[in-house]
Amino acid sequence: MLSLLSSLLRASMAVFVVVLVCVLFVLCFCSALLRWNEVRYRKKGLPPGTMGWPVFGETTEFLKQGPSFMKNQRARYGSFFKSHILGCPTVVSMDPEVNRYILMNEAKGLVPGYPQSMLDILGKCNIAAVHGSTHKYMRGALLALISPTMIRDQILPKIDDFMRAHLSGWGNQVINIQEKTKQMALLSSLKQIAGIESSSISQAFKTEFFKLVLGTLSLPIDLPGTNYRRGFQARKNIVSMLKQLIEDRRASSEEVHHDMLGGLMRSDDQNRYKLTDEEIIDHIITIMYSGYETVSTTSMMAVKYLHDHPKALEELRKEHLAIRARKMPEDPIDWNDLKSMRFTRAVIFETSRLATIVNGVLRKTTQDMELNGFLIPKGWRIYVYTRETNYDSFTYPDPLTFNPWRWMVSFTVTLFHQIVSDSLSSCGSNNFLDLKMQDKCTENNSFIFGGGTRLCPGKELGIAEISTFLHYFVTRYRWEEVGGDKLMKFPRVEAPNGLHIRVSNLTN
Repeated sequence: MLSLLSSLLRASMAVFVVVLVCVLFVLCFCSALLRWNEVRYRKKGLPPGTMGWPVFGETTEFLKQGPSFMKNQRARYGSFFKSHILGCPTVVSMDPEVNRYILMNEAKGLVPGYPQSMLDILGKCNIAAVHGSTHKYMRGALLALISPTMIRDQILPKIDDFMRAHLSGWGNQVINIQEKTKQMALLSSLKQIAGIESSSISQAFKTEFFKLVLGTLSLPIDLPGTNYRRGFQARKNIVSMLKQLIEDRRASSEEVHHDMLGGLMRSDDQNRYKLTDEEIIDHIITIMYSGYETVSTTSMMAVKYLHDHPKALEELRKEHLAIRARKMPEDPIDWNDLKSMRFTRAVIFETSRLATIVNGVLRKTTQDMELNGFLIPKGWRIYVYTRETNYDSFTYPDPLTFNPWRWMVSFTVTLFHQIVSDSLSSCGSNNFLDLKMQDKCTENNSFIFGGGTRLCPGKELGIAEISTFLHYFVTRYRWEEVGGDKLMKFPRVEAPNGLHIRVSNLTN
């Protein structure tokens, strides 16, 4: 018996030693890998920071920890540090002045630097991928579709018609406002892009589009079951649908289609921007992708913040009821109504700031360059991380409080700036910049919608959609949260299990 116990003990010890050796080997191997990856990116003049694992870098930590990861790295290395995220060595800039310089000086050795997964899925002709003269041309084609005149005359009536129908019948039930706003953003875009023809493909398009969105923020690993593979396949399916839509348009006897697709396909002499079918398709995907995320999430978060801040809701509802009082019940929202929604605009800006739907933008170096006193090698990405700017207490006093009124002051200052600028211009003066008031929270000083030549071209269209949604929502309904739903703020703002509210008619 003693002999058997002794044998078992020796065997157990042997197994323990083998396991311990294996564990030590794995730890040493991992440590060596991490060390090797740090050494291969060690170059005189580079910013401080860590690079993580080969290939994967620190992407897992970045996606899981998000703002906490960024804050920890800043605490260790300052506001300008290096990392390896989303498949590429990257310099992260959290310095507002450096970020402003980067956004305003794209042509000086910097081009868009979005992740490969996003470029593959959104297409090589999407406006976020191109630069130089191509970007200027593509941006011009896009702005021609969504200019203030186009919004006033063609797009706003479609938005109003859609929102009026989409928000009908919500009373006396519990709804998932996240799901409703996602459907709203996608279907409203389809109506603007392809009119009534979109109804035949809307359900199939919606299924594929949601896969496409998830695929854009993933590592470009083309394996079964990955978000990248599903997103890339979804792009193929969407391209096929859009090609068929274009072919049907060309075969149609109707000469003029008053929608975005019609504008993109026009081939008459008045159209300055004649695009190939590939460029048209990438334009459509870009319009839908950029508008979907911002419009749906901002609308959902506005509902959340207004619920939590009754005084802001009261002020917003007062503004919209005043608009309705000037109209017959079935009269639509028009351009003058939209321009009068000053507090609504403030709510949208404050929601975008506090929720931070867009965390930053990416640029890529086209040559070795010096920035902020450091060397940035050719081909590296620079992540202009604007999230923390939104919570800067100098720019936004009491930054974690939802306070739309802070923008009302800013809008007044911006209007004053414009009046003074116009006055000085008429007198031949160029001293407008010297007369600017020291207001840090104006539209022009905010990175919420990007900056420079990359200022979001669909900004006013998105504001028109969200404003119209809020108009019909707050003038028809009151609501309360069911409770228990959690919100995530990174890598995208979402409620993983939905955001449920109990809606009742305002007249009840």
